[in-house]
Amino acid sequence: MTRTAQTGPESLLRRTLAEKRIALVAWRLLVLQNADPAVAAGAARFSTYRAHPWRRMEHTMDSGERLFFSDREGLRREIARLERTHRRIEGTDDQGRPFTALDPAVRVWVLVTLYESMTAMRELSGDPMSPAELDGLYAEFRAVCAEFGLPDELFPKTAADVPAYMDRTIRERLEYSDAVHDLLFTMLRQAPAPRRLGRLGPAWPLLRRLIARFLTALTLADLPPAFRERFDLPRTRSAAALSWTLHHGMRRAMTRLPDRLRYRIPPTGAPAARPAAAPADDAGVDGPATGRVPRPRRNRGGGSPRARAEAFFRQVLDQTGDGYLTSADLQAMAHNVCWQLELDDAAEAEVYAGFDTWWQHIRATMDTDGDDRVSRAEFTAAMVAGVDRDPDYLHKGLHTALRALFRAADTDGSGHVGADEYRVLFGGSRVHPAELNDGFRQLDADGDGRITEDEFLRAFTDYFTARTDTTAGAQLLGRP
Repeated sequence: MTRTAQTGPESLLRRTLAEKRIALVAWRLLVLQNADPAVAAGAARFSTYRAHPWRRMEHTMDSGERLFFSDREGLRREIARLERTHRRIEGTDDQGRPFTALDPAVRVWVLVTLYESMTAMRELSGDPMSPAELDGLYAEFRAVCAEFGLPDELFPKTAADVPAYMDRTIRERLEYSDAVHDLLFTMLRQAPAPRRLGRLGPAWPLLRRLIARFLTALTLADLPPAFRERFDLPRTRSAAALSWTLHHGMRRAMTRLPDRLRYRIPPTGAPAARPAAAPADDAGVDGPATGRVPRPRRNRGGGSPRARAEAFFRQVLDQTGDGYLTSADLQAMAHNVCWQLELDDAAEAEVYAGFDTWWQHIRATMDTDGDDRVSRAEFTAAMVAGVDRDPDYLHKGLHTALRALFRAADTDGSGHVGADEYRVLFGGSRVHPAELNDGFRQLDADGDGRITEDEFLRAFTDYFTARTDTTAGAQLLGRP
């Protein structure tokens, strides 16, 4: 199999990026990237990082593996997928400035900060790369970047030019955005519990405070001096000591481990195949476009359409976590479908069109104050009233998106969704197989081992219309 220069088993790029201690500079990388005004604007308008930080991080790691550990064909597929996603991220920021995620200068900044973070990991650990190593790493890195088709003149010409590029960009273009502040001081203090915590879940409120303080101190200590100086972010002695201890300690520990423990992807092995089920959401509840569907908490009086509508809004629709439903939330749901199923251009366009039709119906029937967004109260009231008075209410909006979702999941074109296809669509590394099996059985009304489009639509219809939690539709969001 032909490989690009950067993906050789012993390449410096691969060994550096695959080493587990790269996680120590991951938050630093996100802060630098989100300080670019266009990245910050895109995050504010379209990103789900506030509500779903763990899923967002997994998507980023997954994309990085495809870019830097794939063969040339896999690399090009991932670049094409990223470009399809990013071309939808455009608009005007709060200061009236137009932005687009396809701006070449922005894309170069995002890429170069990844290279710079790899070198920073080595510097912070007391083991900086030699000039020859930097040249070799940068050459391998640029071999990947060449596939993006970005103008060469936007990149630093050599590894030696990267520090000056970083300083110049920090001083001339970067801003202390809300996204930067969230990453440094807010987001982790409000983040939902990762599902993998298991029995430690009840301790998450305490754990996240400790993790947030730790990560804030480490990131502030590790950011480039020019960044800290420009935005007046102090590097305290305690933070500097924490940074030194962690980076030096991790280097000494990791370099003594065998490759299978030192690297996420061993240098001498092929990258792990993508799991059959894409990453699910962080808190264990995801929507029809992003993972398993949640259910409202049961109460003594039984579930009601209102309770289920509220749960659907909170756990599924509000992807950006701002308490409102906008077109960005529906785009985020479509994006996660396309990400999980790795659709081609035509199939991806059909999914986005289906979710856009649903958004237009939501806006037309639920946005009572005309502010181009829908609150939870507006959604709940309109959904309950709509399904009561109009038998075709769901058909005019939700069903259009669900049909597109069903056809996308039907990867073999059989007209049915089998158990394996269901697992790819609704599953994930944090969803227990028993929950997936139970969900599949709920939708498979006739028990023939496959789900028809009618069964798929009927289950979601029941979810919004059933008066109790005794019907299959009312339980499809999780077992009682």
